[in-house]
Amino acid sequence: MFTLDQVVPWGRSFDEYRRMFALTDDDLALRIVDCGAGPASFNAHATRGGTRVVSCDPLYRWTGDDIQQRVVATYDTILEQTRRNQDDFVWDAIVSVDDLGRLRIAAMNDFLGDYAAGKAEGRYIEASLPALPFGDDSFELALCSHLLFLYTTQLGEGFHRLAIREMCRVAAEVRIFPLVELGGTSSPYVDETIGELRERGVAVSIEDVPYEFRRGANQMMRLRRQQ
Repeated sequence: MFTLDQVVPWGRSFDEYRRMFALTDDDLALRIVDCGAGPASFNAHATRGGTRVVSCDPLYRWTGDDIQQRVVATYDTILEQTRRNQDDFVWDAIVSVDDLGRLRIAAMNDFLGDYAAGKAEGRYIEASLPALPFGDDSFELALCSHLLFLYTTQLGEGFHRLAIREMCRVAAEVRIFPLVELGGTSSPYVDETIGELRERGVAVSIEDVPYEFRRGANQMMRLRRQQ
């Protein structure tokens, strides 16, 4: 079973973001905050296309060289775990473990090439859930990729509850992907989150998305505050 003791820096590409979160061209015209963004290339690519994106992660306390070293330190571990659990993944858009490695390194290199300029422009901010340094409704859309629900055991129930409330505070809409734990089973916090947020007047939906790499992980959670 695929498992990690802690959150690791592992960046996804712009194309993967579009599919994981079912992002339309209209979505990319919104003010977006990417929470727990890590070394993903979404901000770099989206900014070149004119999208206004702020990425938040405690990783951004480090220099680009430091982040690159942290990526290199975890790269072999993640690929080896993937190799040992290949049947747990869908090998179509990504055709092999080696192809996965190339895709991830390309995305993270794109991030690193943009990091210094983006940090100077305020697009990469050292911050972490469940407390973001933004006022209410600072953004129209908040994204969270491969953090909440994926690290169910490592982060715990209280963290999930507070983190999701915080994203709902800073953005009118929140999308979270995936809804499974590292081992591939559905996170028990998904149903708990749905019940609590609906009691708070938040519209919650679970939606299929055109992305599936971890087998069975092809849904996102969409949250919208009621006006």
